[in-house]
Amino acid sequence: MAQIIRSGAFLQQCWSVHPLCVTVKRMTDENTVILSCSSCRSAHHLTIATVTSKASSAQQMAGEGALRDEPPGEEFLKACVSTHQASLTLREMDVFQDLVRLRCADCRRLYELTVSAFETRHK
Repeated sequence: MAQIIRSGAFLQQCWSVHPLCVTVKRMTDENTVILSCSSCRSAHHLTIATVTSKASSAQQMAGEGALRDEPPGEEFLKACVSTHQASLTLREMDVFQDLVRLRCADCRRLYELTVSAFETRHK
């Protein structure tokens, strides 16, 4: 049985030691983003409270009027995970503010996730 640790500190430590090994695996229907580390063989489950999606500055300048009609960030993130999940990377996190930032290289969007619960499961 896998050991479950309910703290964002384990994800932060994992990411700081081997950042290139932490990848986005999937997003569940319950708004949980699952990250996997190939080095320490851990699965990090992030229960998401809110998602804010930001277009790149070049995208914002090209379509200024379209930004007001954008769908919620959760929809962008779900679409991004399902279409080009390999391009999503963990860019920044703050366990004191329960904040995680992901970036997609394909659609050039930045996702700011407010996390309501962290879980790390060791295999």
